[in-house]
Amino acid sequence: MTKNQKYEHWLDIATYDLETAEAMLSGGRWLYVAFMCQQAVEKLVKGLYTLYIDDNIPRIHNISALIKPIPVEVPKEKFILFDTLSAYYINNRYPEFMAKLSSRVTEKEATKILAQTKEVFSWLLTLKP
Repeated sequence: MTKNQKYEHWLDIATYDLETAEAMLSGGRWLYVAFMCQQAVEKLVKGLYTLYIDDNIPRIHNISALIKPIPVEVPKEKFILFDTLSAYYINNRYPEFMAKLSSRVTEKEATKILAQTKEVFSWLLTLKP
């Protein structure tokens, strides 16, 4: 598989996750809106990582840490959103954490996160060389 094909694979699953976030918003699943937004951005950044660096992507979910080695200029406000999204990564091994996180995500917060994610997703698409 070429680097571009690997990127396209990551883009396809990132797009699917973003569409899933929209479906979760319609269904009132606020925590899963945030989680799927995190997943969408993480996967798109991993696609960029394959293009700019290689396909030995670190097995982490911290979006800021994933994008830092990529030789692109990332505005500070993007890192703020990346850190916010990374906080919504759900690890199924810790169900008590999921319950706590779920109680913090309101419809208003989910709607805001989805809007910001769509904006940063579009911006990330412009970074493909």
